[in-house]
Amino acid sequence: MKKKEQKANENEKMPAENMHRFSELAEQFSRYFDTEHFPGSPQSLYEPARYFLGLGGKRVRPVACLMGNELFDDLKPETWPVATAIELFHNFTLIHDDIMDKAPLRRNQETVHQKYGESTALLAGDVMLVTAYDYLNKVTGTVSNQIITLFNRTAKEVCEGQQLDMDFEKSPDVNFDAYLHMINLKTSVLLGASLQLGAMLGGAGERNQNLIYEFGRKLGLAFQVQDDYLDAFGDPQKFGKQTGGDILANKKTFLLIHALETATGEQRAELEALLQTQAANKVHEVLKMFAQCGVDAWAMQLKERYLQGALQHLDDIAVVSKRKEPLRELALFLIQREH
Repeated sequence: MKKKEQKANENEKMPAENMHRFSELAEQFSRYFDTEHFPGSPQSLYEPARYFLGLGGKRVRPVACLMGNELFDDLKPETWPVATAIELFHNFTLIHDDIMDKAPLRRNQETVHQKYGESTALLAGDVMLVTAYDYLNKVTGTVSNQIITLFNRTAKEVCEGQQLDMDFEKSPDVNFDAYLHMINLKTSVLLGASLQLGAMLGGAGERNQNLIYEFGRKLGLAFQVQDDYLDAFGDPQKFGKQTGGDILANKKTFLLIHALETATGEQRAELEALLQTQAANKVHEVLKMFAQCGVDAWAMQLKERYLQGALQHLDDIAVVSKRKEPLRELALFLIQREH
């Protein structure tokens, strides 16, 4: 028997048919999460936090934590509070991001700072982060230190990514590698860590933990490329909003950076001039420049490269293939979406 197959058999601890799909675990997590996380007083602090959590969301990260656990073993009771901590941390970052971006809306509803004021929004985000650690404290045993270490490392990286994102807004020249590093920190590491935290609780070895982390990290990069692509080229009817929002905001994306790096001198000058205007035809003209630079085809190739890299890491995990199907389905769903 090959060594990899032997490890797979050793790690198969329950029948593959007991595995849950993302949608099933998402429903279970909603029932667990949609309870009371905060005390009643002071209401002026906790009501804004409840309001924001009530806006919902896809909850990909906490459910990924559950899936990371179930890949290796039955769902452990301690995985639910860890998944809850991940979701609270993610919402903490969103509240603070909205303040920094001066965003009026989140999921078509008023942002917390818009509704309750910036000072209250800051505190509402802070109390979510503190509450996340209350949930992490429910983990006991030797794995608890590993859980806290990975959670803290990831939280720092997400903050670093957000700072770089703000720095890039003021920088005229951001190259592809710098942007990739920022997206990796701001977006991808949290998905990778969510999966690895679940794998830790499922008893995965170090090699399998590293592989599932890399699966999530590269999937996060592919997801961001798809997001950037849809904002520029998506069907507004399917995307749910008018395309070109990133262009109007002069937001640096994979697409814009590639266009600036590959454009001729004349094209680059024209593109940079367009970025300085708010003309009614700005989106149309920038998209024409993107087409001339072959940005749409390049973005699809880049997304596919990250996706295939992620799936290769998933394939390399030493458990039987059947157990990986829910994660494979999730990856394809996230990357092939049209909205």
